Amino acid sequence: MPLTLYVDGERWRKHLQAVRDAHPGIVPVLKGNGYGFGIGRLAATSAWLGADTVAVGTYPEVAPAAEEFHGSVMVLAPWRPFETRAVFDQHVVHTVGRLSDLDDLLERDAKPRVVLERLTSMRRHGFSARDLRDAGERIATSGDGVAVEGVAMHLPISKGSHLSEVNRLMTDVVAAGLPTNQVYVSHLTDEELGTLRQTYPDFEFRPRIGTSLWLGDRDALSVRATVLDVHHVERGEGYGYRSRTAPAAGTIVVVAGGTAHGIGLEAPTGGATLKDRAARIAKGGLDAAGFVRSPYTLDGKHRLFAEPPHMQASMLFLPAGARVPEVGDEVDVRVRYTATSFDETVVA
Repeated sequence: MPLTLYVDGERWRKHLQAVRDAHPGIVPVLKGNGYGFGIGRLAATSAWLGADTVAVGTYPEVAPAAEEFHGSVMVLAPWRPFETRAVFDQHVVHTVGRLSDLDDLLERDAKPRVVLERLTSMRRHGFSARDLRDAGERIATSGDGVAVEGVAMHLPISKGSHLSEVNRLMTDVVAAGLPTNQVYVSHLTDEELGTLRQTYPDFEFRPRIGTSLWLGDRDALSVRATVLDVHHVERGEGYGYRSRTAPAAGTIVVVAGGTAHGIGLEAPTGGATLKDRAARIAKGGLDAAGFVRSPYTLDGKHRLFAEPPHMQASMLFLPAGARVPEVGDEVDVRVRYTATSFDETVVA
């Protein structure tokens, strides 16, 4: 009973190549669920693209990436002394953002490869300007304690320009006197990258790209769910785990996909416009009335959940007169790829 991701392979690969060619030094990001494709598949695809480095989110994600990709694997989450899952070999690049963590790594025999993260306006992880200078001094006097691969800057996703902030941060990088000229950046536009490369010709800016690489051409991707069963119901008849009653005559359609796949689960929205707020208010009204719109589409309409999704299947309610699909048919589903687990991925 599959929830299936279908990929137009030729179109998708052309898009990947175009993004790679437009971004010299690209570092593909494979974190989480691999943007719906799985980390292993994206690691193999990164090797096909010719990347020398990929980025994962956490240390447990190193192993599935390394099985398919034999270059460098950068871990975006900062290393911590309590991180027992950390892998210390010459394929792994650790992110460091605190002096105490750097001191610990300097004392290790393995000579870890590291990137030093500079704290940005995102205020998630990283060194302050002063601490980055202190880090440079400690590394300079440590001998062969660590191998510095570069500096990292994880910038917020926003509509405004990041150039003024990056210029200020680059002043700190230059002042730190680090033994590297590589700068790994996230969430910069192509225009911003071009400007920075002209402004700092002695540095190599390497964009870490995930969403716009793997999911940048949504028309190359489609998700469909198999119809597992259909049942006609009359008004007042019961159905489902919670013994709800049908509000009118219609059909219960059981389709693949449930909470175990990520169907019906929502992350907090980032929308802040009046339109976004109005949509949330309207949706809340539907929830309160017991009518919740599902991501499943039949005949061009998002159909209502008959009840909250089950673990591996969902029940939809079709009103009388709507076209009823056959068991075994597939229906379109709109999903958030980074939060969905698919039973099967088919690449044409």
